[in-house]
Amino acid sequence: MAGLLQALLGLSEKAAQIARLCRHEEPLFQLLVAEKTGPDRNARFLRDFKTLADVLIQEVIKHDLGKEFPELRGHIHGEESNEFRNAQGETVTVRVCATPGDTAALLLSVLEPERAAAELLAAAVHRDVALGDVELPGAALSVPPRDLAIWIDPIDSTNEYIGGREDVAPVDGIAPGGLRSALVLIGAYDRHTGCPVLGVINEPFFRRDPLTRRWQGRYHWGVAYGDTRLCSLSPPRPPRPVPRLVLSRAEGGPVRAALGPLCGDGDGDGDGDGLRFAAGAGYKLLCVILGLADAYVLSEGSTFAWDACGPHAILRALGGGVVALAGALRARRAGDTGPPPELVYNRPAEGAAGAERWANRGGLVAYVHPQHLEAVLAAL
Repeated sequence: MAGLLQALLGLSEKAAQIARLCRHEEPLFQLLVAEKTGPDRNARFLRDFKTLADVLIQEVIKHDLGKEFPELRGHIHGEESNEFRNAQGETVTVRVCATPGDTAALLLSVLEPERAAAELLAAAVHRDVALGDVELPGAALSVPPRDLAIWIDPIDSTNEYIGGREDVAPVDGIAPGGLRSALVLIGAYDRHTGCPVLGVINEPFFRRDPLTRRWQGRYHWGVAYGDTRLCSLSPPRPPRPVPRLVLSRAEGGPVRAALGPLCGDGDGDGDGDGLRFAAGAGYKLLCVILGLADAYVLSEGSTFAWDACGPHAILRALGGGVVALAGALRARRAGDTGPPPELVYNRPAEGAAGAERWANRGGLVAYVHPQHLEAVLAAL
């Protein structure tokens, strides 16, 4: 497990470097900026550059991880399809080739005539990444990779990534939007039970270096397997008596109104002092992991396995979890006092197609302290 963890951390850092490269290097940045130009954004190819950056990161992780751990091949899943249609109407399957030149040529067949952009991306794909002062668990964990599978979200909160806002002021440490909320998420789960066991979150845009003005990142990891709980973060702080909850801006009025009084909202308008709002499912999960919020509540099925798997493993390592909201409420109404159902990652939704097969239907509640989960379920 320690070897797999180190590999996932290194790959998350390579992914973060590619994400930063697309914002720093002018040929790539101009393609990102083109995302904002409305109907003309896809003039050169059918799928947009944002999606190509996502797919390339995803395919790098699949390639490198499958090469190091052959038993994982065929069990590394991501958000994006890796097939593109170029300007000539040809289907191009994006993958990592044997050499930087071959990868650049493949990317150029999608990006034509942007040769400089294709070469920059190919060089990043084939560049080795060395981790810095990473502290990994010394204990050997008997979790054979053949029992695991992987979910990847290569750039979570892609709209914020494309928008690139850097001046979004945090509220109690929680950024309502902007580049900070764009994350790389990787999670490993047990193929048989669907339970998340290992998670990595990389923040590519954690802060800017004051001298070079280049972005610097950081990463977090957690392992939860059997009775083992290991995490790069300190144990969680004691629970707040009045919880702070983080929600999506799109969350409905009834849910806000139900949760407002729990968070100190005296007038019941759903905008109490303890309610915070942020972009990106991964970022809101990270806010709970870091103790900036006590719970993330989402009533809709608008998150997916790749959003939640990695963060869920870290929350489990900290003593918390991610509950399936609709299932938990049904159990409570039926008088079931047992532990509410947690999300699992090996069961596609029945009757759904495409990405919806992996939607977290019925919403979720992410938490660290069980008393906050119980308070949220009671309020809803």
